[in-house]
Amino acid sequence: MYAWSEEHEMMRSAVRQFVEKEVAPHQEALEHGDMPPYDILRKMFATFGLDTAARESFERRMEREANASTSGGSDSESSHASGSDSGGGRDAAMSLIPTIELCRYCPGMVTALGVSVGLTAAAIASKGTPAQKRRWVPDLLSLKTIGSWAITEPGSGSDAFGSMRSTARRDGDEYLLNGSKTFITNGPFADTIVFICKLDEGASAGGVSSDQERKDRKVLSFVLDRGMPGLEQSPPLRKMGMHSSPTGQLFLTDVRVGRDRLIGETEEVSGGGRDGAKVTFAQERAGVAAMALGIIEQCLELSVAYAKDREQFGQPIGQFQLIQEKLARMEVARLNTQNLVYRYIEMTEAGRPLTLAEASAMKLYTARAASEVAMEAVQLFGGNGYMAEFRVEQLARDAKVLQIYAGTDEIQITHIAKDLLRR
Repeated sequence: MYAWSEEHEMMRSAVRQFVEKEVAPHQEALEHGDMPPYDILRKMFATFGLDTAARESFERRMEREANASTSGGSDSESSHASGSDSGGGRDAAMSLIPTIELCRYCPGMVTALGVSVGLTAAAIASKGTPAQKRRWVPDLLSLKTIGSWAITEPGSGSDAFGSMRSTARRDGDEYLLNGSKTFITNGPFADTIVFICKLDEGASAGGVSSDQERKDRKVLSFVLDRGMPGLEQSPPLRKMGMHSSPTGQLFLTDVRVGRDRLIGETEEVSGGGRDGAKVTFAQERAGVAAMALGIIEQCLELSVAYAKDREQFGQPIGQFQLIQEKLARMEVARLNTQNLVYRYIEMTEAGRPLTLAEASAMKLYTARAASEVAMEAVQLFGGNGYMAEFRVEQLARDAKVLQIYAGTDEIQITHIAKDLLRR
């Protein structure tokens, strides 16, 4: 794939018109946290039939999985053939175009959307039982409910599993969940929460649980609903950027759940429960590239227009070679990022998911490119670029987090290097 098809361009144009009409006028309220993004996102889904398409796609996937089960095939084979772990065989490009276009104005909305219909739904759809999938996934995919994926804790970050302190302790046929999570996208408003924790089986024979023992415990994922006794969702946290994406903390105190909320309804999970989360990591990291592309495209477009209009020393600043170099570097970053997105689309539609290392490489480059382009745009705008009334200021703040969430740049480097050294 080297260009958007005519159908893709029509979709891009329609989404862009929607964003300019429905998102841009509310940008101040979204940016200052006065308006959660969910009603606008639901309107977008309804406008383009994404809610109906998501439900229909889900039903097709469930039918394929049922057929595969009766014929001896595997669920994973079925989902890979569909080209999507969460929703089924929709055109991958069509699912990324709204992400790219939203990021031209409001990247935070994409983060809120992606965590709900992507990470949360995918975590249940990939490892859940048929009953669990039907119970939670359709409403998440259609945005009827808002989801959050809770893995990060106050004392952990890049070492999400090793430093994890949240626990699930058996209590008869049920579990008691305890712990806290932070930096949780959609946390303040989530209706459905995938809570990731470690199985607490008590101390070893010596009577004391060692750090190594805690580190090696099984990782389990549970699905929680808003309002459950013992579950507290904090108000939105204040942060540097992505203000249109509500981020909060979760506190669990003896939250009692049945086995029906344990994803897969079994403690015997592959890789000690870490494999499922890693698959979700790969999906999340690939999505960052589409976000980066939207930010880069908009920064470049704004910078070119400004370079033509802004005059200094008697001529447009676009006539100066240093400004031309900035624009040229932005265009190179746009082309490279776009090509990575195209590659991801082709691989997805061919049923060939990215490896964790490939997704890490994709995220590392595109996140850095978006941050560098956005900061260069601020520099090109000079003093105006530092002012909130010029959109490059917001995009620079929003772009920075792409190098932090879904795994820091440093973690991406380790995944890429380890994969190379294993060959």
